[in-house]
Amino acid sequence: MENEVKQQEQIKLPQDFQALIAGFFPNTKYFDSRFDLLQVQIDESRRNQEQIKEQLKDFKSDNDRRFESAKEQLKDFKSDNDKRFEQVDYRFQRLEGKIDTLIERIDVKVDRGLKENRNLTVRLFTFALSFSLVAVVGMFGKLFGLF
Repeated sequence: MENEVKQQEQIKLPQDFQALIAGFFPNTKYFDSRFDLLQVQIDESRRNQEQIKEQLKDFKSDNDRRFESAKEQLKDFKSDNDKRFEQVDYRFQRLEGKIDTLIERIDVKVDRGLKENRNLTVRLFTFALSFSLVAVVGMFGKLFGLF
């Protein structure tokens, strides 16, 4: 009987030992499920990467389109400013022409006034000299007893 008990204990030990080892080390189903889960996660990350690439392409094309429209608006703005500056230049040229003609007219009037003043001055000077001459003649005439 003792032998039988020992043999049964020896038989139980490997079964207990297997159960103990099976408790520490997972079976292949566990690894299969973990690898399947890992594969699903990898596939999902690849899909996400592709979506992100597509979003980046869309973002790039949107930005390119926006920059192109901004460039066009800038060109339009430049051409509008050029037109406005041309108009302002034209206005300044007209104003400069008007100022030149006004200055010319003023110069002509001043010159005419100076001529008139010279003529008046010459007349007054001539009158003063004639009056002085008459006065001198009268004085000599009185001195010499002619008058």
